[in-house]
Amino acid sequence: MWKILAFATGVVTGTVALAEGGAGFSTVATETCLAAMTDSQNPTTCIGNSANHCMEATEGGWSTYGMSQCLDQERAYWDQRLNAAYKAVRATRKATDKEMAALGSAAPSQGDALKNMQRAWIAYRDATCDYERSLWGGGTGGGPATVSCLMYMTAEQALYLEADGLVE
Repeated sequence: MWKILAFATGVVTGTVALAEGGAGFSTVATETCLAAMTDSQNPTTCIGNSANHCMEATEGGWSTYGMSQCLDQERAYWDQRLNAAYKAVRATRKATDKEMAALGSAAPSQGDALKNMQRAWIAYRDATCDYERSLWGGGTGGGPATVSCLMYMTAEQALYLEADGLVE
C-alpha cells in the first residue's frame, strides 16, 4: 500500500499559496534533494519532499484538504516533468526510427514502443490508484491516499524517462 511519506526538508523559498492561504507550496525541497543526488543514490527518495514541506508549513496542511492540496501540487510538478521527458524521449526515438528505416533495418519502432508503453502505464497508474482509494473503505483518507499514489507513480515514471539520458 502506498503511504504518505514524510521527509525532513531544508529551508524553502518562493512559495505558491494554497487555495485557502498559508505558507503554500514550492518545488524547492524536491529540486534541492535531486540536485544533491550522487550517482549511487536513488532519486525516488526525493519524491514527496515538497508536498511534505507544504503540509508542515501550511496551517491546516495535515488536514485531509491540506494534504490533498499539497500532494496534488507536487503531482502537477512531476506531471510537467513527465510530459517534458516523454516529449524529448519520443522525439529522439522517432529520429532513431527514421535513421534505422533509412538503413533498411527491420528493427521494431522505438517511437511506437514508447507510445504503447506510456499508454499502458497510464492505465496501470490509474487502476493502481483506484485500488489504493478502495482500501480506505470510502473514508476521508481515500482522497489524500489517491493523490499520493498519483504523485508517487507519476514521479517514478518521470524519473524513469529522464534516466533515458535524453533529458537534462
